[in-house]
Amino acid sequence: MNKILTISQRNAVLKSMSKLIDKKRGVILDANKIDIEAFAKNDKAMYDRLIVDDTKIDEMIASLNQLVNQKDPVGKELFHFKHENGLDIYNKTASFGTVMIIYESRPDVTIEAGGIAFKSGNKILLKGGKEAINSNLAIVDLWHNALEKNNISKSWVEYLNYNRQETQDFLKNPTQKIDLIIPRGGEKLIAFVKTNATCPVIVSGRGNNFVYVHRNADIEKALDIIINAKVAKISACNALDKVLIDTNLPDFENFVKKLINKLKEYNVEILGDVVISEFDGVSLISNENIWYEEFLDYKIVIGTINSIEETISIINKFSGGHSATIITTNEKAAKLFMESVDSAAVYHNASSRFTDGFQFGLGGELAISTDKLHQRGPIGLQHLVTNKWHVYGNGQIR
Repeated sequence: MNKILTISQRNAVLKSMSKLIDKKRGVILDANKIDIEAFAKNDKAMYDRLIVDDTKIDEMIASLNQLVNQKDPVGKELFHFKHENGLDIYNKTASFGTVMIIYESRPDVTIEAGGIAFKSGNKILLKGGKEAINSNLAIVDLWHNALEKNNISKSWVEYLNYNRQETQDFLKNPTQKIDLIIPRGGEKLIAFVKTNATCPVIVSGRGNNFVYVHRNADIEKALDIIINAKVAKISACNALDKVLIDTNLPDFENFVKKLINKLKEYNVEILGDVVISEFDGVSLISNENIWYEEFLDYKIVIGTINSIEETISIINKFSGGHSATIITTNEKAAKLFMESVDSAAVYHNASSRFTDGFQFGLGGELAISTDKLHQRGPIGLQHLVTNKWHVYGNGQIR
């Protein structure tokens, strides 16, 4: 096991990595170009995640700098109890040990996951997809340079260049101790990891996020929020897939027409229930199962409802438990929605695109968990720790 590093050592490596990424951005871009040219481009979402440009590199640097400025999550006192017999009992945060993340396509995860794990005192095992191999290896090489610059072992950040069979063998019979695995990708990847892993797994699940346009909605806000959540980044798990509109909305028909026209400007395929499919440019949904689907594409389903209670029931049944938004000027309705919808993040008058570790001030994220244990939503620096009891005595026996 790697020895515990001081917070100064951990921050020094992150600062070195930030500078190296900026200095070697050309190396990263060249490596990414090779990956992009080799990619078949048949998967829009995966292709979108694969691309690295100067803006993406700036975001990598910002993520690391935000991590540097955050407090050490290790050794934080959570609970203190003084026993009547004199025992002094503390519960404090502690590193997991070794964390493995298995992910598809996104080279920026090699930065975010590595940074969050390292700052929280964990060793990280990175298993990226073959489609991003050149990008990932270039970034891992910079991690090793940053570690060596600070006289710290390269073993803190390790890349597993395994094929599917080798990965399966490793999950079933790890050649080193693993304390936690986080799969970050599609449902097939998640099922693969859950089936084969022999240690705890935190599921970074599907999005399938909903927007509810309440009868008291601000129409202009509703249009802006829906368009942003749907088309700003279709490959993101915080993108929008479903819209529910209250039929009691004043000027309901005019609003639906405006929304359809806006979506058509971005070439979004629109599917609707019986009511919405009567409008031009909308196809009737084929069956109810489509409400369960996450699209990761220029595709959306719009339905109608008659009450907030009905809305809550539909979202809790069909959504991925990721993010849900209510658009309304009615504070009481917003409160009921936010307290009753069973999602990791609930919004009032804002786009679900903000469900993101960096946007939430966490310094990036390892993943966005749709599990309820041990952390829900963006898993940031503060969450990549477990806890440990420290008990101080003077010969007490029971």
